[in-house]
Amino acid sequence: MTVDPSSLWFTRFKPGPQASSRLFCFPYAGGGADIFRRWALNLSPAIEVCAVQLPGRGRRINEPPCTRLLTMVDEIDIPIRAYLDKPFFFFGHSMGAIIAFELARRLHREVGFGPSRLLVSGCRAPQLPNTDPKRHQLPYREFLEELEHLNGTPKEVLAHPEMVQYLLPTLRADFEAIEKYVYSPAPPLTCPISAFGGTDDPEVKAEQLEAWRDQTTSGFTLRMFSGNHFFIHDAEELLLRVVGLVLANTDLGPAR
Repeated sequence: MTVDPSSLWFTRFKPGPQASSRLFCFPYAGGGADIFRRWALNLSPAIEVCAVQLPGRGRRINEPPCTRLLTMVDEIDIPIRAYLDKPFFFFGHSMGAIIAFELARRLHREVGFGPSRLLVSGCRAPQLPNTDPKRHQLPYREFLEELEHLNGTPKEVLAHPEMVQYLLPTLRADFEAIEKYVYSPAPPLTCPISAFGGTDDPEVKAEQLEAWRDQTTSGFTLRMFSGNHFFIHDAEELLLRVVGLVLANTDLGPAR
């Protein structure tokens, strides 16, 4: 594994200087760059996986987590520009999908280009109303019950109060960031969008994923996988095969 010395934001588990493109991966609430470790090992060597490491986790555990999603976009915007010398893609799951979407819009607006394709997973389209309860404000015990319901935090972690206390500030901050996010209408992206979802996801339904179609003037695809909100782990092998095919069949456009 190589930690890029020029930025704490990106982890490249398998550096690929000869790769023809890069895939930036944005984690879900509470997640870190490590959730994409196997992606780097299983996708084509032509694609260099750059996992985004947000503050408050992993090697950045001592940094305060951010409670505003658009502030995260502000902070990623400058360091990522050093890595846009090759065609690139964005993948984000749940909270990470909105970060990737807003960053793609920012790049299109400010530098005139963005990802060759945006891949969004386990996340309703941003223009849809957020009807989720304000989980970040829940008392300790109820918050833990919500984490257990979502099935994204390992049960062995939830069983150890000291571990939960260690992770709690980051989890609450991430939930606050996504729950307070406000979508602002803007012209749709010009790159294609691929959306992925879990058939048994209690949080995000197929029709809410389908609504991502309105965020692009280009192509759109939707693929559902067996599993709940965290199908990206349970169906990881199949998901990676599908992602690999989608990227291989995406027009990278002219070199920049």
